[in-house]
Amino acid sequence: MTPETKMLVQKSFEQVLPMAEAAAELFYFRLFKLDPALQNLFRGDMAEQGHKLMNMLRVAVAGLDRLDTLIPAVQKLGQRHVGYGVRPQHYQVVGEALLWTLEAGLGDSFTAETAAAWAEVYATLSGVMQEAAFELALS
Repeated sequence: MTPETKMLVQKSFEQVLPMAEAAAELFYFRLFKLDPALQNLFRGDMAEQGHKLMNMLRVAVAGLDRLDTLIPAVQKLGQRHVGYGVRPQHYQVVGEALLWTLEAGLGDSFTAETAAAWAEVYATLSGVMQEAAFELALS
């Protein structure tokens, strides 16, 4: 992950923060449209779930400059997601919903370079989560 990739993700996320609540709503709207069965994995208040999502993204984006501390947290997150019923195929759908949400929310400022940076960061972090989940399943 290059410094430019990190910078593009961090700068674009700064633009998302003022509209965090709306971004979370857009994300879950798109996620459930792409795979309606995923609604079964979410119980309780979706506004609270959206708040958790945005906090997790905030921590991850800020942590891109400190991968040595971010990676263990992402591994634990991946392991917890196993208990929620998350399966490997769900990560692709989440990535699609995330990129769609960013494009919808950021409009023209979501350039091809920014999209590629987010795709790289998401692939990296979701890969870490999936690997940790797989290791948990083997133990």
